[in-house]
Amino acid sequence: MHAFDVLGDPVRRRILELLAEGEHASGEIVAVIQAEFGISQPAVSQHLKVLRESGFARVRSEGPRRLYEMDAAPFKDVDEWVGRFRGFWSHKLDALATEIARGKKKRKG
Repeated sequence: MHAFDVLGDPVRRRILELLAEGEHASGEIVAVIQAEFGISQPAVSQHLKVLRESGFARVRSEGPRRLYEMDAAPFKDVDEWVGRFRGFWSHKLDALATEIARGKKKRKG
């Protein structure tokens, strides 16, 4: 599965947001996702499986618990792909930063 197919799903993006905060037990992930999206535990497990198989998440067992953490390596490929298009907006962001700085300077003066 392509990285953008993985990231295109809002449930998987939300799981990755949780994992970006640090390691989480699968039960914690299920509780958050069920509360926010109203999907079943098996459905959340399927999303976790996709994240594992695509390399975005790693899992380890600690007794009966399964602990998930994010693996940032696949984001390198995403960043490289997006980087090809950064030139389309970077100059606009630079201009915005200049205008913000001018506004701050004007308010101080």
